[in-house]
Amino acid sequence: MHENGKLVEGESIADLGGLTLAYAAFQKSLHGKSSEKDANGFTPEQRFFLGYAENWAVNVRPELARLQTNSNPHPLPKFRANGPLSNSAEFAKAFGCKKGDPRVRAQVCKIW
Repeated sequence: MHENGKLVEGESIADLGGLTLAYAAFQKSLHGKSSEKDANGFTPEQRFFLGYAENWAVNVRPELARLQTNSNPHPLPKFRANGPLSNSAEFAKAFGCKKGDPRVRAQVCKIW
């Protein structure tokens, strides 16, 4: 199944914008604090992105996915997680991703 790009364009832009603004606010909240890894081995930046992705962690039955893909302006949850993150240089940096890695787009979309 493929998303209809024209149908979900507005919400996809909103998701990327929201992630960008939320991360900027998060960075501001860290000013002067340590960036050391916690007991689970994740940095604050990594935990931010894990929390974002976890928000979209759902099971969707194939019938609902097909219906939503054909009629809903909101992308499927997996695309709402993976799309903005794959366009985020900050995400790539936080997890040490390199160009060509599965979670890094060759051509990044940046809105601000």
